This record gives sequence, structure tokens and C-alpha cells, in this order.
Amino acid sequence: MTKRTITVFPGDGIGPDIVESACKVLDALEAGLDYERVQAGKVALEEGRALIPQETMDSIRRNKVVLKGPLTTPLGEGYTSVNVTLRKTFELFANVRPVVSFPGTKSRYDNIDIITVRENTEGMYSGIGQTINEDRTYAEARSVVTREESLRLIRFTFDLARRMGRRKVTVAHKANILKTTSGLFLECAREVARDYPDLELQEMIIDNCCMQLVMNPHQFDVIVTTNLFGDILSDLCAGLVGGLGLAPGANIGEDMAMFEAVHGSAPDIAGKDIANPTSMLLATAMMLDHLDMQTKAQALRDALRGAIEDHDRTTPDLGGEGTTSGFTEAVIERL
Repeated sequence: MTKRTITVFPGDGIGPDIVESACKVLDALEAGLDYERVQAGKVALEEGRALIPQETMDSIRRNKVVLKGPLTTPLGEGYTSVNVTLRKTFELFANVRPVVSFPGTKSRYDNIDIITVRENTEGMYSGIGQTINEDRTYAEARSVVTREESLRLIRFTFDLARRMGRRKVTVAHKANILKTTSGLFLECAREVARDYPDLELQEMIIDNCCMQLVMNPHQFDVIVTTNLFGDILSDLCAGLVGGLGLAPGANIGEDMAMFEAVHGSAPDIAGKDIANPTSMLLATAMMLDHLDMQTKAQALRDALRGAIEDHDRTTPDLGGEGTTSGFTEAVIERL
């Protein structure tokens, strides 16, 4: 079988530990992948290179599939977010964040299965018009929403919902107040929904959506929203199933995709072999789906679910006393 090369960011903090876990699982699955390891962010700067080195950008363009551990962008003027830069540079317009309940974990709810799809390049995170006056008494930023990007993102969401056998798409908005930007996004959702009569469109104002997620999350199936709202909602949804350690993420473009653990780099436990690799492993399963290896993706999810449910060498955040490497072996043994 011809091997395919993917770009791999080990990242920093706990990134190298959990990315190594993912690569071991991929090897055990015989996924036929080679890894081109690159760096960006804090690690690249410490090596005397650019925040995102040119060889890293070239690798992404060449391989078109990225598996990424947590990356730290240094604080301070002149350092833009690595994640935002990669999303905008490669037009990764859709951020997909699924959350699913795992038996054996501590969470407030059971049987949660929600997908949040967030617009990834516009809105309040576009970086347009950010200004502050000299005496720092007045700051301003612009939110830009376009029909083209909204239609593309919402159509992607409806296609995803249909492909996965979902029944309802909730558009979260603030069109009652943000009548132009959020109003345009809602208008686009109504337009797209007409082409999907098999799927229900639910409209929900963002603040009510947050409240409903806390009170009755089981009413939700797929949520689509703008950049800032989606950033907040996706973390809220992760909290429903036990936290960011159980939540993967994918950034999808027309011909390129990046899969990542959505939590931070946790430098306080870096190198201690106690980081929970679940978010990274779930992102790896999403990548396998993207590469048309659905059987291997499901095998990984089943093995991961079994190890967590059996409390087999689970890490401290999952209530166990295991290690990253030990838990990885528990997953591999179930494949």
C-alpha cells in the first residue's frame, strides 16, 4: 500500500506527549501514514526561527492534512495567534467541534452528542479595524460577515448533518440586536435550509442557546454559528461531557484540513507522562474519517471508549492513576 504523508505539529507543553500517543495508535491501526514533523509558535521562536517557519507552511501546502498538538503563541505585541494565522492563510473556513458522552467520565449529563460548526475566518476574529487610542481610553474592532463565506459555511454544515444522519441544525445568532452581521448570517441559514427539506432548521438567539444547552442539552443535534459565538459555544459544549480533554476539533477548507486537540499546552504537567491524550486521539479519528478510513476511525473510537469505561490505566484527570503512555497502550490493546 502506498503511504500518504501528513504534516504533524508536536507543539509544546504536553503536545509532544499526546501527539506521540496519536502516532503510536495510527501505527497500530496500520493506517499507512508517514509523518513530516514541523514546528511553529513558542518552540520555533526558541529555536531562533520565525513564529511560523517557511518550511512549516510549505509542508502544509504539500501534504494538505495536518495533525496538530497544542501550540503556544507568546504574549505581547507583534505575535499574532498561530491558530488564527493558519486558518486564514489556508482558508480553513469551518471549525468542527463534536462532543460525545463517555461512560466512566465525570460529567453533568449522559448521552450527549452535539456537533458545533463555527465560521472560522470572519466575524470578530477577522482582525480588521482593531485600534486603540494613545492614552488607551478607547478601543475599537470591526466584525465582518460576508454572504459568500456564510453560505459556504452553512451549506457545509447541512451537508455534514445529512451525511451523518442528523435531523436538526440550530443556527445560533443575535440578529435581534446585531441586525447587519448576525442578521445576514441568519438570512443565509434560511436560504440554505430551503435546499434541505429533510433537515429541520431551528433558529435560536445566542444567549438563549447558552441557557438551553445548560438546561436541556439533549434537544440539540448540530449547531452552526459565527466565529466568536462558536468559540464560546464549543467550549460550553465540551463542559457538558467533562471538559476540553474530551473534545477534538477539525479546521476544514476546500482542499486542506487540520485536526487538533482543542485544549491548551498545560506546561505545568509537560514531560510528566500524565496528560490525557483523548482529545488528540478523537481528533485523529476525525482525520481518519477525512481520509476515507471510516472503519479505522470507528475502531479507534470504540477502543478509546472501552478503555475509559473500564478505567484502564486512565490519567488523573479521568479519575485514574495511569500515564499517557500506559493509557495509550490500553487503547492499542483494544484495537
